[in-house]
Amino acid sequence: MDRHRGPQREGEEPKPLHGREKSDPAIVAMKPANRAGQPATEPVERRAGAEGNARQQSTRRAQDRVSVSQALERVREAARQRKKERFTALFHHLSEAMLRTAFFALKRDAAPGIDGLTWRAYEADLDRRIEDLHDRVHRGAYRAQPSRRRYIPKPDGRQRPLAVAALEDKIVQRATVTVLNEIYEEISSGSRMGSGPSAASTTRWMHWRSASPAPR
Repeated sequence: MDRHRGPQREGEEPKPLHGREKSDPAIVAMKPANRAGQPATEPVERRAGAEGNARQQSTRRAQDRVSVSQALERVREAARQRKKERFTALFHHLSEAMLRTAFFALKRDAAPGIDGLTWRAYEADLDRRIEDLHDRVHRGAYRAQPSRRRYIPKPDGRQRPLAVAALEDKIVQRATVTVLNEIYEEISSGSRMGSGPSAASTTRWMHWRSASPAPR
């Protein structure tokens, strides 16, 4: 270090201790040097691409939240105005935006189901997977998979059985519950009844809808 200069931080212009000395030009961050024949701009381009993907995903999630919020508000308003009516046309609310929103609401580190598919692996090709899931759901080709059985040890030495659903089943279940909750909460508001559909009723609805013929 030059003894005539004060301490210097990277990227800052050096500050001389003596006023008669001139400052050096500011240090400017440079692109990585070309090594072993690799283009110097490759790391920078790769980083820019990752940042672009992150911004695109953030924009998509914001758009999904707006779309889902508007759809749920319509369901809630209909349930509020017609509390005794039976809702028979809710299936279209299981949109790609609703399914994506349901996916991001799942636990990232949850144990995989019988399909062995983790949250991170599904996210790596999210748009294509959600589009395919949406297509299968709406043409009647989606089938819920069996749950994987796990056992959790209890303090008394016994084991408690736990059913772990496949990842796509979790997505469809959460999306379905999200829609049905808007109706249950309006119907049960002001009463002593518990609100929200049970997991059992949601699962029965899923199996019934999977077995139903595709709408014409």
